[in-house]
Amino acid sequence: WLDKSRLRLIAGGAASHDSTAYDRAVVSPGIDPATPLVQNFIRRRIDMIGELELAYEACKCPIIGITGTNGKTTTTGLIEAMFQGAGRNPIAGGNLGPAFSAIVRDSAAADVAVIEISSFQLERIRAFRADIAVWLNFAPDHLDRYNSLEEYRAAKLRIFENQTANDHAILHADEEIPGVIANKLTFSARTERGDFCHRDGWIHFRGERVLEMASTQLTGLHNAENLMASMAVGIAWGLTPSECVPGLRTYRPLAHRNETVGQVRGVRFINDSKATNPSSVAMALESQSAPVILIAGGKEKGFEFSSIHPLIRSKVKAAVLIGEMAARMKEEWTPLTACHRAETLAEAVACAQALAVAGDIVLLSPGTSSFDMFKNFGDRGDQFRALITALTQQNQQHTL
Repeated sequence: WLDKSRLRLIAGGAASHDSTAYDRAVVSPGIDPATPLVQNFIRRRIDMIGELELAYEACKCPIIGITGTNGKTTTTGLIEAMFQGAGRNPIAGGNLGPAFSAIVRDSAAADVAVIEISSFQLERIRAFRADIAVWLNFAPDHLDRYNSLEEYRAAKLRIFENQTANDHAILHADEEIPGVIANKLTFSARTERGDFCHRDGWIHFRGERVLEMASTQLTGLHNAENLMASMAVGIAWGLTPSECVPGLRTYRPLAHRNETVGQVRGVRFINDSKATNPSSVAMALESQSAPVILIAGGKEKGFEFSSIHPLIRSKVKAAVLIGEMAARMKEEWTPLTACHRAETLAEAVACAQALAVAGDIVLLSPGTSSFDMFKNFGDRGDQFRALITALTQQNQQHTL
């Protein structure tokens, strides 16, 4: 295919030392700017943009951009479903869906593009502007790429830098977000200081009940905030609350996000493999009312887990630890709960099953990324689901 297109493929070490003159380079957001490949282009002062900027140049419809440490994919899906339920024609993609550059060809026929945006994608924007920009939350993450939390936060804040006073910003009410000049709508499930709040199982908009959580397929305060942010987008767009509700009620949770994958002898197994930072583990633990056997650990990303120590102490009956971070997590958590190490996920599941009794929950919520042992968080979650499916089948055979 490359030969037929008269394209040249330069791979491996040759790419890092290529001296060809180019008019422009488009950098994949997954490539760290510190790599020799990118540094080669920087040294030669070749014009360089990211995939997000490239797609923006070709986009023919308004854009809703969603960023934040946790909840981006769920909120992007909720907003897409909300617009569909209201009879609009959205296109959706970005960080964890089809790339913006892959769906932008359909933008001329779309009412709006709903784009999940990571800090990596925002690093190289120039003119990119979201008509509605959503800031869900901020928590420590990606410290294997950024030198500090401040650098990580600054990358995310770029989502607002090109907005005008005619645009809209959807903001978490409990966070200080500097320099936003767009029209603001705010939300919080933990306080009542936002335009949207959560009370008595209902989402309220400026004091009025607008959506009962039990009428949706989502649970937990973190998902209440994802729903609030989505409704705020709808209001900013011009929808009424009643127009927002039907699509939000039909949305189904995505895999690997607090997903129950089986029950064996009264023990419920939950796959939260998407939990790749401490704050997402906190959200998962806060959602549980039964004792938890926690399977955690993975790639060393420089995280501190002190913020979730109270939850480990109060919610976690025992922890089974895997991956590069297992030794450090065991040292930190041993004063808080019983800790066990496992070399493989299968060994971790077997250990957790042996520790659990009827009424307990075995929760895979790793708290860091998966690349030390798996292809990605989806592969990790799929392997966990397969192990629990096998356990379920074995249990059924024993009871026949």
